[in-house]
Amino acid sequence: MKKYFAVFNINLVNSLAYPAELVTRSLMILLFMWIFYQLWRVTFAASGSDVLNGLTLRDTMWYLLLAETLELGRPRLARVISQQVKDGSIAYLLNKPYDFLLYQLSSGLGESLPRMGMLFLLGGALTWVMAGPPPDLVNWPVALVALVGAWLLHFCFNALIGLAAFVSEEVAPYEWIYQKFTFVLGGMLIPLDFYPAWLQTVSKSLPFAYMMYGPARLFVQPDPALFAQIILGQFVWLSVLGGLLLLAYSRGLRRLAINGG
Repeated sequence: MKKYFAVFNINLVNSLAYPAELVTRSLMILLFMWIFYQLWRVTFAASGSDVLNGLTLRDTMWYLLLAETLELGRPRLARVISQQVKDGSIAYLLNKPYDFLLYQLSSGLGESLPRMGMLFLLGGALTWVMAGPPPDLVNWPVALVALVGAWLLHFCFNALIGLAAFVSEEVAPYEWIYQKFTFVLGGMLIPLDFYPAWLQTVSKSLPFAYMMYGPARLFVQPDPALFAQIILGQFVWLSVLGGLLLLAYSRGLRRLAINGG
């Protein structure tokens, strides 16, 4: 595992090497959170209630902050892997003494941690000013556990999309579709609590809810039953997607050998 930690550490250091760029690339979350606040402030005011479907305006804003942090902070591994497949550099990586998928996981984690930290710091400061203080610190470890599972689910999806380059010239359409499913069925733009009951049921039966809604909801209102449901769902979908990823990877390697590298 030392070699994967070294890969993680190298990418972490590289991400921190240019702090000004890191801050600049993270500023977009300020605009997003300001827009969200204006929309939801009007929504709550129009409803005439301080609580909608169990969430206050403060809860909703901190929910959206964590969801945006996860979405904006995750590495775009689909593009990286697909480019490596298309330009043939994957053959070079496969000759190295490490597993290709674990290399991508370590590299992506080292890249995303500083970005997610900066996004949460900047967005959190603005959210605190607009909507109030963050959830109690005792909530954070619970959300962090779910956040790790969510990140791994994102990794599996992105790696699968990237490996699709073995059979498809361009993977951008698949990435676009995946992102839109995450936005809507994952509860990134609107918490699933505000959906009709039937759509909540559909959304929670798919992996996207465990990638966005789960950790964000636990962050603002942790609940033992919800935590168990989220962790179980993440475990099930990680098993399914992980199996599909290994299958796609092995078939991709055979296709690479047939094409002569």
